Amino acid sequence: MPLAMSAILEIPEVRKRVSPLSVEEYHRLDEFNENGHRTELIRGIVIEKMAKRPLHAILASMLYNLFLVRIPEGFSVWKEEPLTFLDSEPEPDVAVVRGTEADFLAAHPTTAELVVEVAVTSPALDRENASLYAEAGVKEYWIVLGSERKVEVYRRPEGNRYQENCVLGLNDILECRSVPEVQVCIAELFEGNANPL
Repeated sequence: MPLAMSAILEIPEVRKRVSPLSVEEYHRLDEFNENGHRTELIRGIVIEKMAKRPLHAILASMLYNLFLVRIPEGFSVWKEEPLTFLDSEPEPDVAVVRGTEADFLAAHPTTAELVVEVAVTSPALDRENASLYAEAGVKEYWIVLGSERKVEVYRRPEGNRYQENCVLGLNDILECRSVPEVQVCIAELFEGNANPL
């Protein structure tokens, strides 16, 4: 976002006049914006997706591949695919959804068992999105802090908040409570091991 645009959005009177889009209106837009960048809809606002650093891409791919071979029948793993909520359509790095791909030929999933975002530079938006995922009933939300080699875990959504959250480090094992087959040894994930657990 250009500096001038960023500054103008800091003015409360201007922020009040930003015209939000509905999910239906967002679906009528092109996949790429006028700058050729991919976007996602967050709280009615179209946001450009950030460029991915190599560490981000590697961690997201490792998690996707790990989940893909671990999930039980009746679940599917999604990588950078939309979830459709009331006023948003985020595209999380990885999501584990109840149902097979064939169940979503006509519409994107509206919730997930687990959503994972990888944050290598700034986790501010990912933390802000915790309320978005809690509202949609996403049972568990992980933010992988690539530079810090830690993972923030959010569980037990109620309303627009998670009732439980913690930070796990290199000596811990991530276990998804709603899909117990999904487990990750954090140390091996960050050490680049292709088989983290």
